[in-house]
Amino acid sequence: MRADLEIIAEWIQPKARVLDMGCGEGELLDFLSKQKQVDGLGLEIDHDNITSCIARGVNVIEKNLDEGLASIDDASFDSVVMTQALQVMHRPDLIVEEMLRIGNEGIVTFPNFAHWRARFYLAFRGKMPVSKFLSYSWYDTPNIHFCTFKDFEALCIERNIRIIERTVVDNEHRQRWWHKLWPNMMGEIAIYRITR
Repeated sequence: MRADLEIIAEWIQPKARVLDMGCGEGELLDFLSKQKQVDGLGLEIDHDNITSCIARGVNVIEKNLDEGLASIDDASFDSVVMTQALQVMHRPDLIVEEMLRIGNEGIVTFPNFAHWRARFYLAFRGKMPVSKFLSYSWYDTPNIHFCTFKDFEALCIERNIRIIERTVVDNEHRQRWWHKLWPNMMGEIAIYRITR
């Protein structure tokens, strides 16, 4: 399992009701179901990923998250997870609000566009960064909102969202001492646990 998913799995309680928004192939929900006996549901738009979820025995619904989550009742889940998808949403602020409407806690991960490599690339090359981690050109990237840790935390303050926990890692999902010292400059990926 991916290292970021391992971090997320530690934050989820046994037998919790979990919604994974943009669940991909269902890797996290499969693990949580087997290891923590969670009652999980995935939302996914990609047909190949949905097929993979079904093959794993993961409950999944085809859903475009940008169309909203009005069909899901308030407080239906203990934890709502969205990994590496916030930056591709048309209205990430509304998605975060919906996560906390339908769940007691939210867990969000996203790339930090203020990382020093991105800053250096833009400053010295004068072009939008392309790297192993951000491998798209400006014209074909799915990332439509370039968020930093400071941006996300400002949104949380503005919307009265409490940050329970934050983990800052590199592109291989390892934690280093310099990530804690200069998170917005040195961290490549944020993993936030939030609530009201």
